Amino acid sequence: MFTYYNNQAIRKLVIGVGSLFNNIHILQKKEDGTNRDTLVPITYAPKEKFYKRLILPSSISDQTRVEINTPAIAFEITNMQYDPARKLNKLNKTNNTTYMEVPYNFTFGVYAYTRTIEENLQIMEQILPQFTPEFIISLNFTSVNTKVDVPIVLAQTNISQEYEGDFSTRRAIISSYQFIAKSYVYNYVSGISAPAIQTYSGLFDADNGITFGITGG
Repeated sequence: MFTYYNNQAIRKLVIGVGSLFNNIHILQKKEDGTNRDTLVPITYAPKEKFYKRLILPSSISDQTRVEINTPAIAFEITNMQYDPARKLNKLNKTNNTTYMEVPYNFTFGVYAYTRTIEENLQIMEQILPQFTPEFIISLNFTSVNTKVDVPIVLAQTNISQEYEGDFSTRRAIISSYQFIAKSYVYNYVSGISAPAIQTYSGLFDADNGITFGITGG
């Protein structure tokens, strides 16, 4: 019944969503009064794991703490759910090579970590205006399903403060964003596949981050 194939549709979606946030900058004041332009790095990692790097002991000693460099952004998939409202006849074929795509809504959590509220608000003002409430990206999922428009909807936003120890110690300001990507998963493509015109590629590393890029086919 089943034949092995790997369209990497979900992987391409993850990289496509992460790429939306890989060019966010903030201005930080230096001691001499001038401003320093800082690119905010992005990492694929769960919120809890990323924050624990602030408080867990390192392998050096129990007194040495691991500190993440802030500002920083982390993101992850938190849920995926079939979307019957966008369902098409699954027995129909596209160009007689593959069955119709299956609609799924993928939920992403995006988390921005800073030391100050002012820095976090700078990040927030670069994200919120882009989603009214959606932003559309185009992805090449298969050799047949090229340049598919995927709406990314901003569903929820909040901001919080986390402290290590008591309130007099170091803090982290965390703004959280929930996005819903209205995407698809795809069936096996039969025959000889033509190369994709453009695909997203990236390197996944939950501890050290993601390198995003676009390669042409």
